Amino acid sequence: MKHYDALETRAPEVREAALMAALPAQVAHAKAHAPAFAELLQGVDAASVNSRAALAKLPVIRKYELLERQKASRAASGNVFGGFSTLGFGKTMPRVFASPGTIYEPEGTRPDYWRMARTMFAAGFRPGELIHNCFSYHFTPAGSMMETGAHALGCTVFPGGIGQTEQQVGAMAELQPAGYIGTPSFLKIIIEKAAEMGVALPSLRKALVSGEAFPPSLRDWMTAHGVDAYQCYATADVGLIAYETASRQGLVLDEGVIVEIVRPGTGDPVPEGEVGELVITTLNPDYPLIRFGTGDLSAILPGTCPTGRTGQRIKGWMGRADQTTKIRGMFVHPGQVAEIVKRFPEVTKARLVVTGEMANDQMALHVETTALTDAGLKSRLSDAVRDVTKLRGEVHLVVLGSLANDGKVIEDARSYE
Repeated sequence: MKHYDALETRAPEVREAALMAALPAQVAHAKAHAPAFAELLQGVDAASVNSRAALAKLPVIRKYELLERQKASRAASGNVFGGFSTLGFGKTMPRVFASPGTIYEPEGTRPDYWRMARTMFAAGFRPGELIHNCFSYHFTPAGSMMETGAHALGCTVFPGGIGQTEQQVGAMAELQPAGYIGTPSFLKIIIEKAAEMGVALPSLRKALVSGEAFPPSLRDWMTAHGVDAYQCYATADVGLIAYETASRQGLVLDEGVIVEIVRPGTGDPVPEGEVGELVITTLNPDYPLIRFGTGDLSAILPGTCPTGRTGQRIKGWMGRADQTTKIRGMFVHPGQVAEIVKRFPEVTKARLVVTGEMANDQMALHVETTALTDAGLKSRLSDAVRDVTKLRGEVHLVVLGSLANDGKVIEDARSYE
């Protein structure tokens, strides 16, 4: 069997139709059972949210906003989830987790709640195998995310957790797990410790890694040490988002999420191939996050995966979208740059570049436009920069396509030496 299930090989138009058919019901469910969305989507006709264009009109809920709402709700009513969860403590919520901030996440009772079995299968794990799970089992959900996915796949789990490297090596040597799941850096430490101890780990031939960057150089190091390692992209808020396959060509999107790439600081989708912020709508009824801004940058890749999986692919993690920068004592954020751009139809894209040295900040707004000789446009843009940011800055008009496709709306190029 080459694929986890038939969903992975659906015709793209069939998948898209199924996702858009499920979207109105999820919006209606969120409005009815999650108080935060009852407020955020007040006046929205759920039945009309049946296309990507309609979805793009809804507000983006970014991580800092989720945190602020959780904190306010805890203080006012004791609702630790800020009104985003449809579950309450008890039989329907066996666990609750905490991510830095602190943001609290519920875990429901559905098998493979975080949808991790799919990425484990793509990484080569099969039913009947033992998996050595080295993700944390306390506070954050990573350990449970992987364990519930492994159980759904039909695997047994050794809950190794983090730390205790020599004991990890000893357990692997005796239990002979089929592979490892955890961060790539800890796997490297285990392999190096095993070599230092003179302990062979013959069964350690595959791995699923996440939680950190996994550059090709580290992947090649794993391969040279006999471990075929694959990565996945998941968050504590929405579970699996995308996963690597044997093709090593980007990450295939999970079947249970709707993914948009938007211009940082806005909710506006960017053209395919352009770098922007990943915004996720999950079909999870227990924690129905709609247009959740992850704060991570990525881009959609053209075409489909050579393994036969027909879902869209992303390039993977490409940096952080929150580029808020302090300039001359004032915070400037991507949303302000977007506000400036929206005032000028002749401007297609902009980047605010900050240069200079400590205490001598200089900023310049570079804008792509066809009106390169319009002196009035330059003057009006300068006024808009001052009006929106309360700071003075230069304006440079550049030809279309001049600005790098890296998702940066604010570039901090100052010298800190």
